[in-house]
Amino acid sequence: MITLGALTGGIELGLIYSILALGVFLSFRTLNTPDLTVDGSIVTGGAISASFCTFGFPFAPVLGLIVAFIGGAAAGAVTALLNTKLRIQPLLAGILVMLGSYSINLRLMGDRANLPLMSGDTVYTSAKAFFSEEWGSMVFGALILAALIALLYFFLKTRLGLALRATGDNEEMVRASGVGSGNMKLLGLSLSNGFVGLAGGLLVQYQGYADIGMGVGMVVIGLASVIIGEVIFGTSRLIRRLIAVALGAVVYRLVLAVALSLGMKATDMKLISAVIVVIALSLGAFGESFSLRNKKKVMRDA
Repeated sequence: MITLGALTGGIELGLIYSILALGVFLSFRTLNTPDLTVDGSIVTGGAISASFCTFGFPFAPVLGLIVAFIGGAAAGAVTALLNTKLRIQPLLAGILVMLGSYSINLRLMGDRANLPLMSGDTVYTSAKAFFSEEWGSMVFGALILAALIALLYFFLKTRLGLALRATGDNEEMVRASGVGSGNMKLLGLSLSNGFVGLAGGLLVQYQGYADIGMGVGMVVIGLASVIIGEVIFGTSRLIRRLIAVALGAVVYRLVLAVALSLGMKATDMKLISAVIVVIALSLGAFGESFSLRNKKKVMRDA
């Protein structure tokens, strides 16, 4: 039986994962770079956010989110520098940073694998007090997501943003134009993992604890969200694409919420995630095949 609470929880988590999806979109789609730093940087953001929440002083949760963004961006910057300065392949560079961040994240969490937020003061408790107990988390998540989409859209429309997008499309052309492709990768991966770190900070404050293993499979979740959004909602314009990626994460979490409500075990969620990605990719392939057949039919009729 699918309950309203399950759907509401799925949407609230989907709004958080939408920020993760935007970060993955920047690295995988905009920069065309496979970045596995995500599995480590989201834990970094979560560990920082949880640590600040335990301090107990006013505005600590908000400050924790800001520093979580910076921590995630730092992880992305290290990956970019390994790639551009030391000529390590981006896939391997991401794996190395993800591996190294495990020890750093444990230190941030006080050498504990799990860090609960005992005080209970988070941005979500404040949102529930300001808006309403029932809808506060959803309204807050939607406002944060809308603001980030707007900021990212206007940034990608600037000259610096266009140079970043061009680096992913044709790196050699960008270098020939006098733009440092290495600097663009540094900016792009830092911004990408900054979004991921922020998503980790929000996720920890939403669920009430940080866990060292919370980053496992986050790259798959981000990719699934991007693919689902692009297949269902389209990619005709930049703003539509950004919104599609965000909505893809919400759809993804709703599918998982429905699966859990229908009796699937929590341990099966990774398998369900893989199946969702396969289905989304297949829909994209079928769509291209259908479009190609229609073009051939039009040409024959003409």
